Amino acid sequence: MEEKKTPPAPKRVKKPNIFVRAAALAATGGLILGALALVVYRDRFNLDAFKRWMTYRNMQTSATGEAAPFTHAGGGKLSVAYLEGGIVTASTAGAHYYGLNGERLAEEVLSMENPVLEASRTTGVVYDAGNQSLFAFRNSEEFFSLTLSGAADLLSARPNDSGWLAVTAQQSGFKGAVTVYNSLGKEVIQISLSSTFAVDAAISPDCKSVAVVTMGQEEGSFFSRLLLFRVNQTEPFAQVDLGSLTVLDLEYEGGFLWILGEDRLLIVDPQKAEAQSYTFAPNYLKGCSLDGDGFALLLTGRYRSGGATQAAIIRGADQSARSIELTGQVLDYAASGNHCALLSGSRLTLYDQELDVQATLDNPQGARYMDLAPNGSALLANDQQAWLYIPQQ
Repeated sequence: MEEKKTPPAPKRVKKPNIFVRAAALAATGGLILGALALVVYRDRFNLDAFKRWMTYRNMQTSATGEAAPFTHAGGGKLSVAYLEGGIVTASTAGAHYYGLNGERLAEEVLSMENPVLEASRTTGVVYDAGNQSLFAFRNSEEFFSLTLSGAADLLSARPNDSGWLAVTAQQSGFKGAVTVYNSLGKEVIQISLSSTFAVDAAISPDCKSVAVVTMGQEEGSFFSRLLLFRVNQTEPFAQVDLGSLTVLDLEYEGGFLWILGEDRLLIVDPQKAEAQSYTFAPNYLKGCSLDGDGFALLLTGRYRSGGATQAAIIRGADQSARSIELTGQVLDYAASGNHCALLSGSRLTLYDQELDVQATLDNPQGARYMDLAPNGSALLANDQQAWLYIPQQ
């Protein structure tokens, strides 16, 4: 007689939690409605305020919009820069990298005679101009360092937003050399010049070309020249004569190459190898930031001595200019994204590209140094502490 086997009980299908599903649907719907609202009301919606809220939503601030300050390493000749998610300082005491909450992420403690800080939105580079040490920071770490040997001296080091570096140095056997490093710190190309001095260089945003500024002498007169190289070729594909211009700063922005001189701002179209000039003489240059999206912040004064008496916005596409008169002393200034800012002893003022006031902070705790985030937040610092100011509107 066959034994009857009891068939296995059917597996119970776990019913989905209707409350979890409802919450998920509500969240998805909220995102969709939020996206639609951004499209429909984009002319009235402050997108930068939304970005600030998303970035700093877990950060506590005072009623004025200031986060709690933290202590930094200090040192002479101090400069500060805001990175994505961090802060870099450079001084005679070395290079230091902090999180936005003040956490120490990386540092190089050493004596620097001429500390220089160059920063893109993602990467901060600290080097000792005229000496041999360089350190680069990104993504909460020091990802690259360089120490030249022999009689070589660093002249400049500029990162782009992708983390590539153009390092200009004087090296034995050449009048100048520019070395390009990729985002991993690997050497891509070295451009060595024997007949003219290389004094500065910058990498294009797409990392496909490098602009090199050279200085030479003809018939007893000095002249400058801009040479454009592909990153896989050691011969230039284009050049622009700059005359007797002494180049003070260099930056790719808004499809153009911006070159700052003592009495003018050149805006070069790299595709056409043509330059347009904005001259600010007879006023005197007091400061300039080339870090705005498609514009430069220019500070000038009426007299050779003394501070700035005018701030101007220069746009690259049409060279249109807008300016305001200044009455107080400017301690520091910055431009980033669609914003620029001026810091005095008693007030921080944030402007848009039209130089209309967007936000003010009175009595900024003795801040003497500043930088701007692309979303319009400000990094403030004095000789001992640093903190963020996050506009509430």
